[in-house]
Amino acid sequence: MKPSYLNTFTVPFSASTKTRSALMCLLVSCVISCTVILPSLGQTQKLKGTPGSYSVTPAEVTYYALEHDTLTTIAKQFTDKANNWDLIGKRNKISNDRTIPVGSGIIIPAELLAEEASTAKVFALAGKVIEIKKNGVEAELEIGAIVNEGSQIITGKNSFATLVLVDDSRVSVPSNSQINFAKLRVSKFTKSPRTEIKLVQGKVESKVTPLSQNKGRYEVTSPLAIAGVRGTHFRVGINDNGIGNEVLEGGVAVGKTETPNAMLLPAGQGNVVSATSVGKAIELLPAPSLLDGFQLQESPTLQFAVTPINNAIVYRAQISTDAQAQNVVSELVSKDTRFKFENLSDSAYFIRITAIDANNLEGIPSTQAFVLKARPEPPFLLQPKHKVRSESVTFKWTETNIAKNYRLQVATDKQFKNIVLDQNKITEVELSTSQLGLGQFFWRVATVIEKNAQPDQGPFSPAQAFNILAPQSMSPVSDTGENMMNFSWPAEPGQSFLVQIAEDPQFKKIYFSKDLEVANVSIPRPEVGVYYIRVRATDADRFIGNFSPAQKFEIRLRWTTGNGEPLNSSAGTVRPVN
Repeated sequence: MKPSYLNTFTVPFSASTKTRSALMCLLVSCVISCTVILPSLGQTQKLKGTPGSYSVTPAEVTYYALEHDTLTTIAKQFTDKANNWDLIGKRNKISNDRTIPVGSGIIIPAELLAEEASTAKVFALAGKVIEIKKNGVEAELEIGAIVNEGSQIITGKNSFATLVLVDDSRVSVPSNSQINFAKLRVSKFTKSPRTEIKLVQGKVESKVTPLSQNKGRYEVTSPLAIAGVRGTHFRVGINDNGIGNEVLEGGVAVGKTETPNAMLLPAGQGNVVSATSVGKAIELLPAPSLLDGFQLQESPTLQFAVTPINNAIVYRAQISTDAQAQNVVSELVSKDTRFKFENLSDSAYFIRITAIDANNLEGIPSTQAFVLKARPEPPFLLQPKHKVRSESVTFKWTETNIAKNYRLQVATDKQFKNIVLDQNKITEVELSTSQLGLGQFFWRVATVIEKNAQPDQGPFSPAQAFNILAPQSMSPVSDTGENMMNFSWPAEPGQSFLVQIAEDPQFKKIYFSKDLEVANVSIPRPEVGVYYIRVRATDADRFIGNFSPAQKFEIRLRWTTGNGEPLNSSAGTVRPVN
């Protein structure tokens, strides 16, 4: 297409031949010059903007040139390296370093942009975590602390830390681990992260914000391997076999220092990089299945169990306050499939369990929510423990100093689906009732305190079973007038007995007391008067029941013969007429 200036450039007809020749040479020179310059400006003809301004996308910066700007000055301004003018020129299809037309847009790729210092912030922390700064100063980390490039993070036993980067990527350092923030920077203008973490000991888990959108870089290096990502969730650990890589989401390029992209591991796979090779991809062990019943923990000792997984050597269990396990508060590693945790406050938590194989590769996590509600702790149950031989049952338990009152429940089943007694606001440590009848029952007690001006009931104590059996009784007693008096009572196999006769209903004046292996006794006729008798059974299982209700009987006057035998008639013993 003919340039527009050729339409407006004319040579006056009246000009001399010499003048005409000179003007035509100038025109040809101009055309030749234009055909050289215009292609070299490439897309600067298309991109126009306010001189001196720039626009930013994750992938690049577009700068709109000022007067006298060249590729060199632009490279120095945006990349800190004047020599980058050639790379910028190639991106913009400009072949030489010359003055850029005012307002022309020059694209600077994000990977060329200069870097500036960034930071990491302590997001979650448990136990004792040490930071050794670049200058060698050592300090104990706290939540909210700012960590700079060159700092080392060291966790001890049962200590954990999660740090958040400027793009919201998370770096979790589990117990017995050490990392070094070898590079902690962002690119100027786009603020794309440029992060390199050196794993010195233990393990590091990374949850990286997708870097494909901001053209950032994130690498975890170790003595033998490099793991580079573009937005993923993965773990890197040092073990006896070498460097273990485990990918949970996205993909990770892993390899040795000289071949950093030797293999791309997808989600669900891992490998081990040794001193001699980059190991093949291995399928990670599946997520363990928690056995039911863990959702509500009502004891200060938390208990969990999982179904065994084939090829699992050990299991790792972590308790955290968040579903992403970035705020870990306790951890256990065990060959057993059962886990117990202590010393946690009542709250909502998450448990994350993984299986670890013979390669020391940690598998896919199983994360489940649960609630710990173990306070105020319930009292200890005292009685009844096994059985009761009484129409009235007295429940007793230990006293809790912080209790405002107690709640007692009695049911006919261990699951307390059929509750027959539910009594709250009990201010004493015992309660008696005659409402239950005979049979097997279960009972439990909870402590109630006042919290925030409201009643706060803790968990119930473990249920205690007991049986209510028929109370011990005496067969009716009467004065037959005979010289020997016979007493008997109902009995069960294997029982022994204590029988007592007293002259007062309080049994303070004991007239007769004897342990027996049989359910009857004969004694010489007492003196005339009023007496009380009771019996107590000891069962074959050594359970000692209550005394039977005291039975009153009276020994009355009678006539006797010369040999002391009672004088009888057809109506019975002959007695004096009152």
